[in-house]
Amino acid sequence: MQKTSALIVAAGRGTRAGAGILPKQYRMVGGQPVLVRTLRALLAHPAVNDVQVVIHPDDIALYQSAVAGITGLRPPVFGGDTRSGSVLKGLEALAKDAPDFVLIHDAARPFLPLVVIDDLLNALQSAKGAFPALPVVDALWQGEDGHAVAPGDRDGLYGAQTPQSFHFKAILSAHNNATAPADDDVALAVAQGIKVAIVHGSERNYKLTTPADFARAEKETAKMDIRTGNGFDVHAFTEGDAVILCGTKVPHSRALLGHSDADVAMHTITDALFGALAEGDIGQWFPPSEAKWKGAASEIFLRKAVERVAMRGFDICNIDCTIICESPKIGPHASAMRAEIARLCGIGVDRVSIKATTSEKLGFTGREEGIAAMATTTLVKI
Repeated sequence: MQKTSALIVAAGRGTRAGAGILPKQYRMVGGQPVLVRTLRALLAHPAVNDVQVVIHPDDIALYQSAVAGITGLRPPVFGGDTRSGSVLKGLEALAKDAPDFVLIHDAARPFLPLVVIDDLLNALQSAKGAFPALPVVDALWQGEDGHAVAPGDRDGLYGAQTPQSFHFKAILSAHNNATAPADDDVALAVAQGIKVAIVHGSERNYKLTTPADFARAEKETAKMDIRTGNGFDVHAFTEGDAVILCGTKVPHSRALLGHSDADVAMHTITDALFGALAEGDIGQWFPPSEAKWKGAASEIFLRKAVERVAMRGFDICNIDCTIICESPKIGPHASAMRAEIARLCGIGVDRVSIKATTSEKLGFTGREEGIAAMATTTLVKI
């Protein structure tokens, strides 16, 4: 059975990643050091037998702390003055129990998909070397002093990724026979006459190089916070000629009784938003005992809940409200209600559902003594 080892180059300083006391491979992304994520991505593949990590001599304590508890690692070795020198140090360490294949990978590519490893190992069945790459799709231009000078030809150009995979003996020999350092192992192998196959890379397999890359990685690994809130409200009928529901005036033989404008549907949506945030209810934010809220438009209450959602860093994913009454008929006004709630919440109308049902003549709504409403809202923070 063929044996595969991975070699991770983790001896660099990562200065382009921004100011910081830690080399980038030890910086945290989503609560884990970058190096740990990279190690786990490789060790997750069933064909990878073990991993050899090449580190900087100054990082031994950082390394030991980061990898504590991870199995499948060979003892680390110290790198050289160049990337090629560090790779050679790792290859020499692997030679003591040489694998058939080696995957040489950057420590700062922590999101390596397993399918890329599959493709690389398959390619090594017919080639001495292989690497993942993405074809260049953007227009290429030569520039000078910050200005475009001449277009370039992108045909046949690829953006190289790692791991760069090889038959172990072939790449070790190439490194030993090299007369000068190379930018990567493919360049060194090609210079030594080794044919290297190209397999399709992955957009996920990007390298953490700049602060923007770390910001992207942090966003992608952040745990999604999803909250659901429920609301329920009731208002009795009183004398009048219209009811206000979801900010929409609906002609009716009676009005709704309440301290504010008695918009029972908007009140329950507001309560659902406050509930999702675990920030109480509409009565706590706007006590009916306070005269200033008498006759107030309910959109004041809803706007406060929406403001709190934003302040807590959430987005409103959807709102689903059901109005329970025998009359008036809600259907003809549902579109206007949806549009008004969407406007007040700053979301698309496709995220707002307004439905109606009766209680089959049962209970206070069945006796047409008032209107009830219930709502469910979902908030999400990425």
